[in-house]
Amino acid sequence: MKAIAYYQSLPIDHPEALQDVQLAEPQAGAHDLLVEVKAISVNPVDTKIRRNVSPTDGQAKVLGWDVAGVVKAVGAEVKQFRPGDRVFYAGAIDRAGANSELHVVDERIVGRMPGSLDFARAAALPLTAITAWELLFERLQIAEGRGEQQSLLIVGAAGGVGSVLVQLARWLTGLTVIGTASRAETRDWVQALGAHHVIDHSLPLSEELQRIGIGQVSHVASLTHTDQHFEQIVEALAPQGRLALIDDPAQLDVVKLKRKSLSLHWEFMYTRSLFQTADMIEQHRLLNRVSQLVDDGVLQTTLAEHFGPINAANLRRAHALLESGKARGKIVLEGF
Repeated sequence: MKAIAYYQSLPIDHPEALQDVQLAEPQAGAHDLLVEVKAISVNPVDTKIRRNVSPTDGQAKVLGWDVAGVVKAVGAEVKQFRPGDRVFYAGAIDRAGANSELHVVDERIVGRMPGSLDFARAAALPLTAITAWELLFERLQIAEGRGEQQSLLIVGAAGGVGSVLVQLARWLTGLTVIGTASRAETRDWVQALGAHHVIDHSLPLSEELQRIGIGQVSHVASLTHTDQHFEQIVEALAPQGRLALIDDPAQLDVVKLKRKSLSLHWEFMYTRSLFQTADMIEQHRLLNRVSQLVDDGVLQTTLAEHFGPINAANLRRAHALLESGKARGKIVLEGF
């Protein structure tokens, strides 16, 4: 089968950073689906792994953890799906990625694709929807339909996760939603997704909050450059507030949270699949709920850029844009 892989960690401008290859077709295990990949989207995790994880023994490493496709075959113990079903999912980081014509995935982390979306628009959603949902409802512990008199500051709201989180917080809770963005096009994007306010994270956050008449916030979701904004986040949070993050700061002085009794919550959407947790099927249920919300018109796809067919040249372009820090929404590729 066709796939895109790498054999050594290289800068993205190197022609061998990602290569078109031919690999053997994967075989589905007992709980797996064999999926014909129709569209994929690209996430920062792809670039981080490509830069930092070298394949062993000269083997090809395939990236890609956002998929929309069609079930081709099912394992002996699969209960939720059958061949022909249209599905979307983010996969598992400890298994081969989905930048390939065929892919295997555990059914417990797969959802039914929204009927109102095509494959490209559906592929933009799974990883960021799972991350945003778990961050908001499980880590920050905001209950659906609640949050009145509380506020959520989303640092980096124009990215993939932020684009979903803004929508979930605005339409499924009573929170006042404040997104950060520093360029005109990203500010407009965040506003269009439903944020009550958009402030500039290139300026001191506390001053920007005061500009819009908000003294402190009860919750912060820091999605990028947490170490850069950390002091301002601590200042912006009200006593007993909650901070959730998804990025990988080189260091974080958590002692600074003590005086205000602030709590710190890390969200990593691969935890359930990595550790085969007892509640792993929650991601299947979560994605089905997201699918229904899309079909009901509550949530919209966050596709921002369509880079054409799934091949090494187009994936290198996608990685380069993500590494530039100037992407908004999601970058999608479709078809081989």
